[in-house]
Amino acid sequence: MARRAGRATLLGPAFVAAVAYVDPGNVATNVSAGARFGYLLLWVVVAANLMAVLVQYLSAKLGLVAGASLPHVLGRHLPRGGRLSYWAQAETVAMATDIAEVVGGAIALQLLFGLPLLAGGAVTGVVSTLLLLVKDRRGQSAFEHTVLAFLAVIAVGFVAGLVVEPPAAEAATGLLPAFQGTGSVLLAAGILGATVMPHAVYLHSALAHDRHGHLPEEARRTSLLRATRWDTGLSMLIAGSVNAAMLLLAAGELRGMPGTDTLTGAHAAVTSSLGQTVGVLFALAMLASGLVSTSVGCYAGAVIMDGLVRRRIPLLLRRALTLAPALALLAAGSDPTQILVLSQVVLSFGIPFVLVPLVVLTSRRRWMGTSVNHPATTALAVLVTAVVIVLNAVLVWLLATGRG
Repeated sequence: MARRAGRATLLGPAFVAAVAYVDPGNVATNVSAGARFGYLLLWVVVAANLMAVLVQYLSAKLGLVAGASLPHVLGRHLPRGGRLSYWAQAETVAMATDIAEVVGGAIALQLLFGLPLLAGGAVTGVVSTLLLLVKDRRGQSAFEHTVLAFLAVIAVGFVAGLVVEPPAAEAATGLLPAFQGTGSVLLAAGILGATVMPHAVYLHSALAHDRHGHLPEEARRTSLLRATRWDTGLSMLIAGSVNAAMLLLAAGELRGMPGTDTLTGAHAAVTSSLGQTVGVLFALAMLASGLVSTSVGCYAGAVIMDGLVRRRIPLLLRRALTLAPALALLAAGSDPTQILVLSQVVLSFGIPFVLVPLVVLTSRRRWMGTSVNHPATTALAVLVTAVVIVLNAVLVWLLATGRG
């Protein structure tokens, strides 16, 4: 019993990274997929989260064994021009993530309290800053516990809509890989892009290292890597279950209803179909998702800058700089749904830059020693990387050609 309790205390970093897997982008893509295509794309949600387990574990393993986050490892060995170029794309991706999450929080505050989107975006930024201050003043453990509390609210809010058990036989058909036209391919790519998010990969390597430090001792490293597998598996199981619940809810209750391709429309459809209480819980889950995911995104941005540019800026200044683009877009009256879509496109460009070096580094004995990836693990990671890159390239192509 004591041994199990000891292992439980090692859990936490992956749950912070898992917040990225239940952010407003996931809500938009999962609900749209279920409302438009029923259970057809359930297999994509399952596959995306299985991919995420492997990717996030490799990220955490790199942080533990190499003794530094992915940005720090790259920053040590890239030439100055390469470091700055890599930092520019990574920072752009983190900022695009932040934009989507601030917009999601603003929409939720508008739904719950009638706040204008601009005011809601500002409130989201302030609250996310307070969440980051928890880490700065009380340490990583307190921040992890805060994130876990928000993750619980997100899970309850989105799963609450499953008041009617979906037909098992019909839902099971969604586990068989299939598409129905260009629109389903677009949504599949969107689901994958909203699931395997670059900033979460950068961040998890830092979280694991910050929590446990460098692990030169073989016995302790083996134990912590085993605990990290549990940490990653459990956190991704929760995130994957929430994502699947969103799609099942939409497929069972919202299929064919107009307007469900926007967060506002999805909320209206949920409220109309399942009642005011479920609608409020859905909006609260969206709010919790936006608030905590944007704080995690800002944290990731700080890790990226520290590792690649070797500079740290005050938290409030970073929060102001990353919040400004989202507030500017909201002030300009930009369509929130369009902002979310375009942010996912930006994310897709960043995926190769994070997955390729992660797979290469964790498969090199120079960096990982005896903890180097097994050849089968490397092969699977290469396959996952190729699938993610190809599907996100499809997403960009479909949007660029107007077929989405």
